[in-house]
Amino acid sequence: MTANPPTRRSLLKSAGGLGAALALGAGGVLASASSAAAVGDGFGLRIVERNESDARMRYYRFQTSAIGWNPGVNVLLPDDYHWSGRTYPVLYLLHGGLQDFITFDREGIRAWTAGKRIIVVMPDGGHAGWYSNPVSSNVGARNWEQFHINQLLPWVEANFRTYAEYDGRAVSGFSMGGFGALKYTAKYYGHFASVSAHSGPASMRRDGGLVTHWANLSSATDLGGGSVYGVPFWDEARVNADNPVQRIESYRNKRVFLVAGTSPDPVNWFDQVNEGQVLAGQREFRSLLDRAGIPYEAHELSGGHFIRHDMMRRDIDGIIGRLRKA
Repeated sequence: MTANPPTRRSLLKSAGGLGAALALGAGGVLASASSAAAVGDGFGLRIVERNESDARMRYYRFQTSAIGWNPGVNVLLPDDYHWSGRTYPVLYLLHGGLQDFITFDREGIRAWTAGKRIIVVMPDGGHAGWYSNPVSSNVGARNWEQFHINQLLPWVEANFRTYAEYDGRAVSGFSMGGFGALKYTAKYYGHFASVSAHSGPASMRRDGGLVTHWANLSSATDLGGGSVYGVPFWDEARVNADNPVQRIESYRNKRVFLVAGTSPDPVNWFDQVNEGQVLAGQREFRSLLDRAGIPYEAHELSGGHFIRHDMMRRDIDGIIGRLRKA
């Protein structure tokens, strides 16, 4: 512990019980939870489960009116967090469809960030939540955008030593999470200085609105027949607000990092359509960035729709390079 005077985060009251070892993913150990500075409730979030036994990976599950079930989050701390007294930049890392908040731990986020001074926050986003507040839901609240932006982000900044400022935050994601990263960056201009989309779609209206139709179709199960953008008629204002290619000026003065595959599996229809849309949409997005004179880093690589570990490592290094230093 440091000798600094008590802060707001150190005074927040601890709540909730032990979390399951599963929530810690690879390398997790089930033991009694402890924390040098108690992590507590706030911003509409009540902790109902936690595991703080791992030196780096902290797991929390919340009760919140924004979501009809209890979403989880993994918070990965730097190696020196507990003794350095430093304040750190933070990366919000968003998972793809049919994934969850443990996905990046399974993929290797601990190794990717070993020795690096950055906090990584990996929240639940629903199996097909599309990082949105849906037009309709028949199964209760599924307001992922509200949960992430209005509740989780300030909760993180109240409970961990992060820079609560534009130059202290980045957002990145894979697939649906890459879309979420692009969307959040555009809609909340002052929140994130760096945005990354790993096989994330960037154009919602091309090819007859295929991405928007897919968002509606894929989310229907999670929403009990409801939809993210409206069926049969879209909420056009919502699509306009969420569509990256319609929000080009919102990416000015930010670090933009894009990854797309060029050769999806020829016998896998889903891979063909999915990464085909990603590639075409990112090319459209990049052409508009070029026209506006907005710089970016883009990679078109062989293969289809999967998390490329080398690109994640490159992205994390670039994020650390862009954000305020710990």
